[in-house]
Amino acid sequence: MALTVDYRETIANRIQNDPAFARALLDEATSMLLNGETEAARLLMRDLTHGLMGFEGLSKATGTPSKSLHRMLSKAGNPGMDALGAIFRQLTRAVLDAPAAVAHVQPAVHGPIVGTRL
Repeated sequence: MALTVDYRETIANRIQNDPAFARALLDEATSMLLNGETEAARLLMRDLTHGLMGFEGLSKATGTPSKSLHRMLSKAGNPGMDALGAIFRQLTRAVLDAPAAVAHVQPAVHGPIVGTRL
């Protein structure tokens, strides 16, 4: 029997240990929300919540009951704008408060793009 790990646990661990990954997920959730991909955005926000503070921590930070947050960030959730703003605010604070992942960032190498004429 193969040993497996639930993907949610893997993502939560990566969010906790890689601040650049957490920032990238938050950026992606924001982009998805602005582009009308609300279901995917909510699910990414749910993963971020699991990895950053848990639903109880988000509940304390937003003043919204934990069960309501679970429903809002579910596949079929429908959070109001005030609740969504409060959730984004707390997730952003948690991501920004995470230590910088300087060691994981590689500087971009700028050079000619392959296939272009100079």
